[in-house]
Amino acid sequence: MGQRSTRTPKDLLAAKLIDEDDLQAVADVAQRYAVSITPAIQDLIFEPDDGVGRQFVPTSLELITTPEENDDPIGDDPFTPVKGITHRYPDRVLFKPVHVCPVYCRFCFRREVVGPGDQMLKDQSLEAALDYIRAHPRIWEVIFTGGDPLIVAPTKLRPMLEALDAIEHVKVIRFHTRVPVVDPRRVTQDLVEALQLSTPVWVVVHTNHSQEIGDDARAALARLVDGGIPLVSQTVLLKGVNDTPEVLEDLFRTLIVNRVKPYYLHQGDLAKGTSHFRTTIAEGQQLMRSLRGRVSGMCQPTYVLDIPGGHGKVPIGPVYLSEDAARVTDPWGEEHVYPPKPDDA
Repeated sequence: MGQRSTRTPKDLLAAKLIDEDDLQAVADVAQRYAVSITPAIQDLIFEPDDGVGRQFVPTSLELITTPEENDDPIGDDPFTPVKGITHRYPDRVLFKPVHVCPVYCRFCFRREVVGPGDQMLKDQSLEAALDYIRAHPRIWEVIFTGGDPLIVAPTKLRPMLEALDAIEHVKVIRFHTRVPVVDPRRVTQDLVEALQLSTPVWVVVHTNHSQEIGDDARAALARLVDGGIPLVSQTVLLKGVNDTPEVLEDLFRTLIVNRVKPYYLHQGDLAKGTSHFRTTIAEGQQLMRSLRGRVSGMCQPTYVLDIPGGHGKVPIGPVYLSEDAARVTDPWGEEHVYPPKPDDA
């Protein structure tokens, strides 16, 4: 395995992830959106357009912007009272200490803001963000995101966590991260120990295809779970990556076997240059319907839409009750009266 991440169009060409004919178009993409593929992920790309390659190798399709796409597809900006904080829900905040990632997903909903600019919140901004949390007693949960918060060195992460641990009204800390899958070498014993607090710390692992979860990733997930850190996952529904029942089933079974509970399946956000990845909601609902009865409830996430404009996430999975709630459809498509008539019971 190589020792450095692939970050430039010439790197991609040298790694045979793009062709010479694609070099200029990919250079145009890289001028706008950050590019990085870790050695761990590059080792798992067998073809540039396979389930892993499509997620990380830039293409000219990213230069296409559709009318409904925008720079802030889920509406974070109006809910940013201080730098590094997004406060959309009364009882929780997003805390963004860093704006870089070990890899850059080609469908990222924050692709306009991750990668460029300052890497870490400066001391003054960091303290202002913590002060905001201290000053709002309704904040029950703090969610580290970014950027990827687990790219922060444990020695720098621990003081932030200790500050939150000392805030009485903060009862849960959550991390949203790609690191255990895309850069598993970062999941060291020092990192695991940094996450061990009196306040419960949960880790939400972002992964979209079982091919991403190699031996090193499995070991990293095990280190976290064995260290007492509960794990759940989030997945983005992506055309050409995981939009079949077989691929989703394999992913969710793989996660459960590795002690990670599938949590959310996201409908693709309306980020610029990502239309080639988006399915329709009807397609997503049919996929979720196909999993019901096929795999254990443990393996099934909630299919959600983050409503553009900052209006929050809502479940958008298939409905099994009739409009009058008098009939229910079972996992195999047959309708039944509910409650059953005495002679049907």
